[in-house]
Amino acid sequence: MNDASERRLINVEGAVLVGGASSRMGEDKGRRLFAGVPAATRTSRLLATLCEDVLLVGGDPPPDAVGRRIADGNGPRCALRGVVAALAAASAERVLVVATDLPLLDAELLLGLIAWPDADVVLPRRDGRIEPLCALWHRERALSAGRVQLASERLALHELVAALDARFIEGDDLRALDPDGTALANANTPEVWSQLEALARQERGREPSVK
Repeated sequence: MNDASERRLINVEGAVLVGGASSRMGEDKGRRLFAGVPAATRTSRLLATLCEDVLLVGGDPPPDAVGRRIADGNGPRCALRGVVAALAAASAERVLVVATDLPLLDAELLLGLIAWPDADVVLPRRDGRIEPLCALWHRERALSAGRVQLASERLALHELVAALDARFIEGDDLRALDPDGTALANANTPEVWSQLEALARQERGREPSVK
């Protein structure tokens, strides 16, 4: 890829969900170090290579995280609340919303989401399972539906995806963007976190260069 400044987008906004409960980790995942860098800082820097504007949604982002701080909205503490808050605070037509605990995520997959044919939401699907916390949302259409579901306490993100015109990157297309199958690895326990750090050390070509 070329210099990051040549590919930053003004019509797609980035958002990092920082305010997760982190109950299985036992500490704030956004501030936990991955290869010496807080996870939310890594993810925000990655998004900042692609998007001119980045939002840090909920929680207590590390001081060196890149972006504008946005509080979680009202409602039960859940990922849907964070997605709705990100869409409400964004100004671009499309918003790339990413969880803070995908430390091996890289620009190739995110650019694939952005380049995919437009829909209410574009997201990866592997072995029948979707990843709504690495997704490109059409701000206006997804926000309207998300608010309805949040108000009715239907909090599962897969229900929001089902209520929208969704397009999926899967099969050979997903393998082309993520040949090692690690970009969506979720680091939600200390054990998995350590395993992914070891993998990043072993495969330095896969480690995001966002330090």
